[in-house]
Amino acid sequence: MNPAKTNELFDLLRAGCARQFAFNPRRVTAGMRYVGKEGHGNDVVHVFRDITTHSQMELKGTIVTLREKHGEKAHWTEAEKAHYKSSDAEIDAEIAAKRAELELVSHSPLYLDHRLELLSHYTEWPGFKAGGPTPREAARVLLAALADADDPRLAAFAEQMGSHDPEHLAHLLLAPCRLEIEASRNAASGGAQ
Repeated sequence: MNPAKTNELFDLLRAGCARQFAFNPRRVTAGMRYVGKEGHGNDVVHVFRDITTHSQMELKGTIVTLREKHGEKAHWTEAEKAHYKSSDAEIDAEIAAKRAELELVSHSPLYLDHRLELLSHYTEWPGFKAGGPTPREAARVLLAALADADDPRLAAFAEQMGSHDPEHLAHLLLAPCRLEIEASRNAASGGAQ
């Protein structure tokens, strides 16, 4: 589908969600992705899916329906609905908290000590080393090795982040990598002009 039509559908989705469910249009824009259409003739609906929970909405004309159950899994819990009803101030506070967290991670001794090693697992990075694990797997292996060695930097990082969950810590460690790759890509394209 062309971008203009998709934007038009998103305009209808945001308006319908605000009117019917009091969802914040900013949250709808940030959280939903267009999946495609389903049905035939007058029964065509446009389907949108949340990028995190995979909960779905369907848009028919100007009416939005939340798919409470899709497959075996129930969707649209009260907590998820409340998340979509966040005020602009709450959304801004979340964004500020994420930025602060990212800033903390990118300047942490743990990240700085292992930065190049983590980046080397991204195909988009100039120092990419082929044949290795995915970035996520590399971060898991690194964290497991550091945990086995009782690394004080890992202990301090986990304490600072308020989490000892290896999956969450791996996610946090990889977040600055994505920003560095984007900055590298922008610098390369800016230098080519």
